[in-house]
Amino acid sequence: MTITSEQIALEAASALAGKKAEGIRIFDVRGLSSVTDFYVVATGTSAPHLKALIAETQHRMKALDIATFRKTGEPDSGWVVVDYVHAVVHVFSTEARAYYAIEKLWATAKELPPPHP
Repeated sequence: MTITSEQIALEAASALAGKKAEGIRIFDVRGLSSVTDFYVVATGTSAPHLKALIAETQHRMKALDIATFRKTGEPDSGWVVVDYVHAVVHVFSTEARAYYAIEKLWATAKELPPPHP
């Protein structure tokens, strides 16, 4: 079965929602970014929560046979990025998300509705 980049982003967002991530946003950056098709952004409430969010996302992707291309950051730093090539997942602490404000980079991107937990 072939999974689309949009399905990867939606599955990642669904995994995050299932672990109670806050402020989930899915940016469709096809045509705007040469790096990926979708950015998924979410907030965790603590370093252990960030760790759980990333672990659940990676578990969901592995079950779908989607390999992690690269993972950067640590929960204690407040920002973890997991790259699935066609979708990149950013999980922030509240403070790091406010500081980096990466949503501003994609202000003109179309957004997909986030999943409901």
